[in-house]
Amino acid sequence: MLQFSKNKILTLELFLFSLLINQYYGNKGIFPVDSFAHFDTGYRILLGEYPFKDYWIVSGPFVDYLQSIFFYLFGVNWQSYVFHASLLNAILSVATFFVLINFKLNIYYSFAYAFFFSVLAYPTSGTPFVDHHSAFLSLLGIYSLILGIKKEEIKYWSMTPIFFILAFLSKQVPSSYVILSIIFILLIFLIFKKKFYWIKYSLISTFLFTVFLFIFGKIQSIELNSFLEQYIYYPQTIASERFTNFSFTFAGVIDHFKFIYVAILPLFLINLRKIFIEKNYLSSNNFYYFLILFLFTFSLVFHQLLTRNQTFIFFLIPILFAFSHIYFTSSSLNINKFISLIFISICLFATIKYHIRFNENRKFHELNYVDFNFFESAKKIDTKFYGLKWITPEYKNDSNKEIEMINEIKLHLSNDKNNKMLMTNYSFFSSILEEKLHSPSRWYIFDGTDYPLEGNQYFQSYKKFLIKIIKNNDINVIYTIDPVESSLVYKYIDKNCFTESEISSIFKKFKIKECSDING
Repeated sequence: MLQFSKNKILTLELFLFSLLINQYYGNKGIFPVDSFAHFDTGYRILLGEYPFKDYWIVSGPFVDYLQSIFFYLFGVNWQSYVFHASLLNAILSVATFFVLINFKLNIYYSFAYAFFFSVLAYPTSGTPFVDHHSAFLSLLGIYSLILGIKKEEIKYWSMTPIFFILAFLSKQVPSSYVILSIIFILLIFLIFKKKFYWIKYSLISTFLFTVFLFIFGKIQSIELNSFLEQYIYYPQTIASERFTNFSFTFAGVIDHFKFIYVAILPLFLINLRKIFIEKNYLSSNNFYYFLILFLFTFSLVFHQLLTRNQTFIFFLIPILFAFSHIYFTSSSLNINKFISLIFISICLFATIKYHIRFNENRKFHELNYVDFNFFESAKKIDTKFYGLKWITPEYKNDSNKEIEMINEIKLHLSNDKNNKMLMTNYSFFSSILEEKLHSPSRWYIFDGTDYPLEGNQYFQSYKKFLIKIIKNNDINVIYTIDPVESSLVYKYIDKNCFTESEISSIFKKFKIKECSDING
């Protein structure tokens, strides 16, 4: 009874801390292109605009829909936006605590590792982000699979594929790497364990959830061809280019992830030893726990090596140290308090190191060289941003100037009663003006990552998609905000279709005229 109460108290403390730490850092500065990635798109779903149909999307449909639910329940504002990430951080931290306790790790060690995890997980971003959702939902799938093998309960085998599908619908990678590694592991599991009971439940769960998604897409009038083209086919052209351009460096592959390797090394050595000295170890559950964690780690490291985003996978360190701790405890090596303290101490050091770098200094959002004393209250833009400390990398020394420019744009857009399209990385104008602004893409990064550029085989598809949005919504004018330039508009539609005017140094207007590109 005392142990049960202790578990409940520690779980509640962990949940609240995990929630609050992300809520705090989610309000500390922004990197517009990433920080607002799901703000307008979450709101647009409430307006009846849907991914694949109303805006071109290469990642994050599940994140958008989930954000729309948070907006519906808690209002369209910055705090409910950050709360989305905070709640996921809390759920993951409690799940980590629960899993570790199920492996009989001392409750206080379990709490410590879960606590470290909560610091290094979502607070690095603070706001909903596709890479984080994909990795963390994959992690929930990993936990569910491990518990399925350990407990042999139907609920875990049924939930595992759902977590992986949702991870894939958050972003194709790293979830695809994780899913492929899990399929490989389950094949080995079948060969050596010869247990088949779980297949039925996993297949039924996968089938029913897939049918639900098809029905949902049909209700939303999302065409299967649009989903396949935007989410499956086009991203493959980006992936192949990144594979081609990948180069191995010691600093990038080894030194950068050294604490992750240090954390997994004891786990690797113990299992390597057991493979050689224990006759039937390949049939042991412990081998599969290790293999799952090892390939999950490899999948995330591989993803980080290929992606152009900041590193966010240091949350692996407490998980891997925790399982190294568990394996030492259960092995004949008889772990003592000294080794326990070594694991906890290194994990604590790594947590503090990356907490300062990514949470305090906000490196993930390129704010590591920003003086946060220069922030301004984002409430100056709109009351929906109450609590947000506005400071960005580009205007790090003059936040007030940036806010003034945004407010000028806001006033101009609100006074223009035309049907309009806005292309910007400040993806919140639709929400604060409470109107449709028909942005054809989530991001504007100009490297072909998020929509096809000229030379890509799907260039014409995106051009048709853009023109279709303009025609279907009777768009009269297109606006762009730096760094979106007129050259982007002219890439897809003939320059003669517009009358261009400069409203300010960062804000341009393109009045649409009669022309064959649009009216033909």
